[in-house]
Amino acid sequence: MADLKPHLPRAQDLDSWFAALMQTSTLTELGVLFACGALAWAIVWVARRAAEPQGPSVLFGRRVIDGVLFPLIWLSLAYVVQLMLATWLPLALFRIAVPALVSLAAIRTGVKVLQVAFHQTPWVRWLERTISWVAWLAMVLWVSGLLPLVLHELDQIHWKVGSSNLSIRNIIEGGLTAGAVLILTLWISSAIEARLLRSATGGQLSLRKAVSNAIRALLMFVGLLLALSAVGIDLTALSVLGGAVGVGIGLGLQKLAANYVSGFVILAERSMRIGDNVRVDNFEGRITDINARYTVIRAVTGRESIVPNEMLINNRVENLSLADSKVWQSTVVSVAYDSDVALVSRLLTDAALAQERVLRNPAPSAALSAFGADGLEFTLGYWIEDPENGQLNVRSAINVAILDAFQQNHIEIPFPQRVIHQAARE
Repeated sequence: MADLKPHLPRAQDLDSWFAALMQTSTLTELGVLFACGALAWAIVWVARRAAEPQGPSVLFGRRVIDGVLFPLIWLSLAYVVQLMLATWLPLALFRIAVPALVSLAAIRTGVKVLQVAFHQTPWVRWLERTISWVAWLAMVLWVSGLLPLVLHELDQIHWKVGSSNLSIRNIIEGGLTAGAVLILTLWISSAIEARLLRSATGGQLSLRKAVSNAIRALLMFVGLLLALSAVGIDLTALSVLGGAVGVGIGLGLQKLAANYVSGFVILAERSMRIGDNVRVDNFEGRITDINARYTVIRAVTGRESIVPNEMLINNRVENLSLADSKVWQSTVVSVAYDSDVALVSRLLTDAALAQERVLRNPAPSAALSAFGADGLEFTLGYWIEDPENGQLNVRSAINVAILDAFQQNHIEIPFPQRVIHQAARE
């Protein structure tokens, strides 16, 4: 990084600088600065109305001033105005405002990209605080004029590693560059993923999810290489590291590698898609997310199962909605032997048709399925096409309707009958 030579006061000139802030021209600077902020707000507001972003947005955020675009435009306007005013007005306030806006833009960019890329991951909060502290500390050193002095002192602490001469300044600059490259990579990959998944459903959703995962992995790999190069690590040394990683995958990481490969196979062949109802290892639920390593299955009770993708490839999986989303359900009821069979069948069918979620095509059917020990057993079968809204509630509503219909038509549901014969005593 080149030595900074900003038009900022040195530490020994702070008294004169504070005196400059007390001048009446500071009020003019303050008014111009607020005017730049209002103009930036208006530009972002118009851009947000035109773009109509869906969901969380890095550029716009949830509100006009919550995204990255507002501080960037405000910074650009303030910098241009500073160049214009510097020719005929001594500036003091802008020397604080411009670095503060730079820090605000850097913080907002890092925080928003991390929130969109990693959602509510616990360690993201810690990383957000770190970015804020580093940005504001750099701003204070810049404004006070101490930044060149600090960088010069850090450059004096160096040591030799092989053929390279490293210093603390090089490590800090390389780390900051690497962080900026990775954040930019995450931003691009998140924007591509949001664009691909915006209006995708069913099979398209799974395929686009696979493409977005592949693009993110590729961009992260390229960003990692650029970050390592920025730190000063010779990329030719990665050949040895690649060989070691290959041996590790072959010995100890084969399960992890198999899960990642299985994830891309599932997404590519679309044998299971987001939204399908599946049964895996006696756990039945709806697929809510397919990641590179695992798949999330959510049961109707609210429980979620995290299933490794290798299990979905190697084991038997029942996909209840591969061809369509319709699910067949049944309920069994017993009536007395002297009941009217035709009337019972009609009442069972009417009880199913009374529920809006029961499909009319194919229509529900009731059949005399068995001659029980206590009565005639009827089986009522019907189809629903929205099992994600619950299955037990439909069965319960139909059973209640059957009970009411039987009571109104005086059809008896028999109790178990047992005859006990007592042997005569000798």
